[in-house]
Amino acid sequence: MAVPKDALKKWEKVREFALGLPGAAEEFPWGEAVAKVNKKVFVFLGVDDGRYPLGVTLKLKDGSAHAHALTSPGAEPAGYGLGRSGWVRIPLAERGAPAAELLCDWVEESYRTIAPKKLIAELDEH
Repeated sequence: MAVPKDALKKWEKVREFALGLPGAAEEFPWGEAVAKVNKKVFVFLGVDDGRYPLGVTLKLKDGSAHAHALTSPGAEPAGYGLGRSGWVRIPLAERGAPAAELLCDWVEESYRTIAPKKLIAELDEH
């Protein structure tokens, strides 16, 4: 299954943004790319194995951002019980999928939910 170029570009921007946050690191548990801070995942970047459409999964605790993310085409609470904790899966190849800038705002919010205060303060200094 071919991934639309614009979806891949969004994914690349989101990945680059996430890995640019203080203390962020990329790992590959379960065969899936994730961005972690302090050994905790703050964004699932997905796996391009053809079984699932390219997307990202984020933890959005703020009610308005969480609700907004769920209005994205094809968005849904994350599986494995993560949805109950505010995790939302957002496909990137759907028509009307969020712009990279909005996705990066949500990545930052997810990061702020999980990162230690010291790293959040470092982020705020920039």
